Amino acid sequence: MNYVFDYGWVIPYAPMLLAGALVTIGLSLLGTLGGIALGLGCAWTLSWGPGRARPVVHAYVEVIRNTPFLIQLFFIYFGLPELGIRVSAFTAAIATTVLNVGAYSCEIVRAGIQATPRGQVEAGTSLAMSRTEVFRHIILFPALERIWPALSSQFVIVMLGTSVVSQIAVEDITFVANFIQSRNFRSFETFFVSLFIYLALAAIMRGLLDLLGRRIFPRRYARD
Repeated sequence: MNYVFDYGWVIPYAPMLLAGALVTIGLSLLGTLGGIALGLGCAWTLSWGPGRARPVVHAYVEVIRNTPFLIQLFFIYFGLPELGIRVSAFTAAIATTVLNVGAYSCEIVRAGIQATPRGQVEAGTSLAMSRTEVFRHIILFPALERIWPALSSQFVIVMLGTSVVSQIAVEDITFVANFIQSRNFRSFETFFVSLFIYLALAAIMRGLLDLLGRRIFPRRYARD
């Protein structure tokens, strides 16, 4: 092998890679927070909400879980303008991420809710608690405590999956890496550096989620 590794060709583009990393972080953060809110709302609807709304939520979850992220992104960015709905590339990326996180977190949260012992729900009802109070105090928090590791892994997967937004020219890490290698023709070094950045972001995200879990659910980590 005569290939000579030279990372000096990538160093001048460090500010661009940093900017790309910030876009990836912002997209992941906004998508995750919005997706959590959407997922909790959908899980509540499927478990305790009005019956007429459940088919709609079911349809949304099934469509998102059974279609590729990239096609959903193209539909929002290229398809909706045909109906007169135009959004920027970054807005399309956030909307797609929120819809994706919402559908997957809905099923994860719902699994946690269904694992709640029926006796606890009946005990709350016998104490004259309303349905909302039972859901909030007896069902939701213990359910989140049970599913936190699965939910954390899902968020990291979503962060890594956001690399496809480069296909609609959102200037994230992948987009910047493609731009750099098209200029210096040093594909190995460029994508190795971008791979390392994704690896570092995933490790940091896992660490922060673990720290957050220890703060919110100390009993779970005390048992472990």
